[in-house]
Amino acid sequence: MEDSSGVSRADFAELRTEFSRFMMLYQFGISELMTKVNILKDEFTHINQYSPIEHVTSRVKSPDSILRKAQRLNIPLTIDDISKNIFDIAGVRITCSFISDTYRIAEMLTSQTDLRVIEREDYIADPKPNGYKSLHLIVEVPVFMSDRVRHVPIELQIRTIAMDFWASLEHKIYYKYNREVPVELLDELTEAAAAAHRLDVKMERLNDEFAKIKALPHPDDEILEQDLPAQFLEALHLQRRAL
Repeated sequence: MEDSSGVSRADFAELRTEFSRFMMLYQFGISELMTKVNILKDEFTHINQYSPIEHVTSRVKSPDSILRKAQRLNIPLTIDDISKNIFDIAGVRITCSFISDTYRIAEMLTSQTDLRVIEREDYIADPKPNGYKSLHLIVEVPVFMSDRVRHVPIELQIRTIAMDFWASLEHKIYYKYNREVPVELLDELTEAAAAAHRLDVKMERLNDEFAKIKALPHPDDEILEQDLPAQFLEALHLQRRAL
């Protein structure tokens, strides 16, 4: 039996399974990248009592969204053509405290040998005309399946809290006005982007000043050093000397 599109039920079931496997790859890719990000976050928190990663979110585009983008870009509606031409089906967004943290996290992730950078757009150094700032990367992550290894592209966005707040508001305004935003509102958005940048710069300067003060000797440092048993510290010291 065929439906109105001329596709039999058996063919439809096969196509649906194939598309489900295709989408599943991107979810697996996100899981692999999120593991890398969470390891960095936990390591920073444990070693430095501070993590440059404030928040992490992820998403996979819906089939409707993939279809609209393929049609807009005149991409044939086949799984091969879509996978070769649309690189933002899966996305991960990392929100950091400071501008320097965005580059720091990007460097740590992209220096990992099993992750390949396909594209890089630095909208922090070179903002979009409307004031949008973010570091955009397209990275390939290996996904180890039961019978093969697939390299899955993921869009990675890294931005500060202020940049993320501005981008979220801008998105809501564009959605509300169906992308026909009044000129005066666009001007205010651009001004707000400049204000957000000034805030980022000021907060980073304050953090640098705090880091200098924190680096000075403090009586509590001796208390922290005594947290480990003396015998254990001595054993670690001997091991280091033997290396």
